[in-house]
Amino acid sequence: MEECCNTKPQKKEHNHFEGDGHDHGHSHDTSDKTTFQLFLPAVISFVLLMIGVSLDNYIKTEWFTGWVRIVWYSAAYIPVGLPVLREAYENIIKGDVFSEFFLMGIATIGAFVIAQYPEGVAVMLFYAVGEVFQTLAVTRAKSNIKSLLDQRPDEVTVLKGGQPQTVKAETVGIGEIIQLKSGEKLGLDGELLSETASFNTAALTGESKPDTKTKGDAVLAGMINLNTVSQVKVTTAYQDSKLSKILELVQNATAQKAPTELFIRKFAKVYTPIVVLLAIAIALLPYFFVADYQFKDWLYRALVFLVISCPCALVISIPLGYFGGIGAGSRNGILFKGSNFLDALAKIQNVVMDKTGTMTEGVFKVQEVDFKPEFDKNEILKLVNLLESQSTHPVATAIHEYVGEIDHSIPMGNVEEIAGHGLKATINGKDLLVGNFKMMDRFNIQYDINPDNIVYTLIAVAYDNKFVGYLTIADTIKNDAQLTINKLKALNIKSTMLSGDKSSVVKYVADTLGIQNAYGDLLPEDKVNKVKAIKAKNETVAFVGDGVNDAPVVALSDVGIAMGGLGSDATIETADVVIQDDMPSKIPMAINIGRKTKQIVWQNITLAFVVKGIVLILGAGGLATMWEAVFADVGVSLIAILNAVRIQRMKF
Repeated sequence: MEECCNTKPQKKEHNHFEGDGHDHGHSHDTSDKTTFQLFLPAVISFVLLMIGVSLDNYIKTEWFTGWVRIVWYSAAYIPVGLPVLREAYENIIKGDVFSEFFLMGIATIGAFVIAQYPEGVAVMLFYAVGEVFQTLAVTRAKSNIKSLLDQRPDEVTVLKGGQPQTVKAETVGIGEIIQLKSGEKLGLDGELLSETASFNTAALTGESKPDTKTKGDAVLAGMINLNTVSQVKVTTAYQDSKLSKILELVQNATAQKAPTELFIRKFAKVYTPIVVLLAIAIALLPYFFVADYQFKDWLYRALVFLVISCPCALVISIPLGYFGGIGAGSRNGILFKGSNFLDALAKIQNVVMDKTGTMTEGVFKVQEVDFKPEFDKNEILKLVNLLESQSTHPVATAIHEYVGEIDHSIPMGNVEEIAGHGLKATINGKDLLVGNFKMMDRFNIQYDINPDNIVYTLIAVAYDNKFVGYLTIADTIKNDAQLTINKLKALNIKSTMLSGDKSSVVKYVADTLGIQNAYGDLLPEDKVNKVKAIKAKNETVAFVGDGVNDAPVVALSDVGIAMGGLGSDATIETADVVIQDDMPSKIPMAINIGRKTKQIVWQNITLAFVVKGIVLILGAGGLATMWEAVFADVGVSLIAILNAVRIQRMKF
């Protein structure tokens, strides 16, 4: 899909998680530190600073002067300042001179140079505390995403010679039998061998209600066995399981940046050097224009200006907002392939959806078989069943369930699938056609019924250039389909249904749900043309479908959303957003998450620019001290972080 549409990101290798998602210069990796250990340097610095301030202002002593005072405040500075200076040095070595660590380093060292020791320590102390809060917030945002993914048990119980053995999950081969106790989590994808079993699928779908499986059904890694001991035959290697693919998808999601995020990164790279040059100008240029120029006073103003200018609030809170959005989606069984798709969903004006499997269950049942009396009904059904075995379409499954076992002894050749029409093959030297009535027209087969008079989906059959008759197949509308359309209307989003199914069926479903525009009897290229017509109005489009048959439309749309992504590897590959269960109500939920995320991100951008702009002007004019500078930097950062974290607590 990415190759088809320039607005989509290119797939890239990316197999780590820590440190992604922000340009903050270090990874915020706290895996080996407790919260107490993170705050300890700041606590030591704070205690020494308070004692120093007390000795300066309240407990007057003769000994707390000169070099003793310098050493004391230096000792207070080192626990919080040394790590920042080290980061600044490492960034300079890498060629990133104008980092926030460099700004804080020269500002606080400058404060020491002009004997403003308490302020130098205080600025670095507040900055260090802000860094710890940022670290904890980022770690929490990541752990919210990763908690969904840490669902694969490292060990599983396999039956070898009838005896249970505990082995590493990655060593289990395809075809081996896993024994799953009540309450245990499945480690690999497989096929249920037991007669029946109930599973909690919350790790995969966000839905905690039990899902009952019967013998032969597919069961997936991450599902929890709820009642009896069950046996599962492994069908997929550990690294190829659906959960592994989802793990990779969500890890990659943090690498795909939203335009807002990319802009802030570029902005910070230009903005910071400019601020450093302005600070130098503030310190030196007044010498030529101010009569009573005092270098110490103007250097202090320049240092205040530098502290204020730190872009921390932007470079941490914005990625954190997108982390929150991706995490909120993951908790609800919605996977975003990147923060850019959160932004894209926020702007969606049209949702174009497929019918089968999206708004309807996609579980077809044969209702009626109407063949002409001159044909042997059972013989024709055997032939139809054999031909449909070449297709994975839900209609083929319905016919197979109705007819029964496939007779592979019947010789069949020249099998051909005609897109948007049906299947064709040669049996006993005669052509068998199974598909819609457009196929009958295409091959000039004469029929004596009006398909438009029958609401159900029709499967027409022709054999030896003669019309045999038809089967009627019915599908049911999903329980939350009506809720989905109502919510889309509430979000002021237009809905359109496109389907290859017959127009009367599509119209019936659309009328029932209140969908504004609906079109049936469409070929894949017709769907593309319909979406092009919407985009020609300069309106944004999200397409919801299976992500495989509709690949051209998915590529053309601004956002491609796949329903029931756990059922198809190809879906996970092609879609921008994967809804892990078959609930269409997750479509408006995904859009809502996108909108809320963008709203919070822009609140943070506005807050940072307004506050910093005001205090920068005050600082340049000598009206702001280091304390206002601390608020403009660390204070705004913390407010922005708290605002970004809100999305992780929201109900959608």
